[in-house]
Amino acid sequence: VQLQASGGGLVQAGGSLSVSCAASLRTFSTYAMGWFRQAPGKDREFVAAISPNGGASFVADSVEGRFTISRDNAKNLVHLRMNSLTPEDTAVYYCAADGPVPPTYLSIGPDDYDYWGQGTQVTVSS
Repeated sequence: VQLQASGGGLVQAGGSLSVSCAASLRTFSTYAMGWFRQAPGKDREFVAAISPNGGASFVADSVEGRFTISRDNAKNLVHLRMNSLTPEDTAVYYCAADGPVPPTYLSIGPDDYDYWGQGTQVTVSS
């Protein structure tokens, strides 16, 4: 299983960026997907999660109203749209997969996830 994250980069504070994750899972539509991030010197932090059918999602309080998670089960992709970015959002962003699980299941804790991508760097300049 491979999870390939892409789309990271450098953006100014207040800007927007989208990151995506391509999954090599044969039954992608049965996996809950999530995004985590890790800043230098800090623990890995939950960012957002989405259910296998895309009907349920949840984001951390720290990104509520700014970040949106979505998925395209036909293309085995999960996206994270990030708006109103601040320097505090600077981190390596990781996608993760947990499954198979029921269609509306949400996985929140890092220990819930079975597979992890390699991460993509997002840097927000002030």
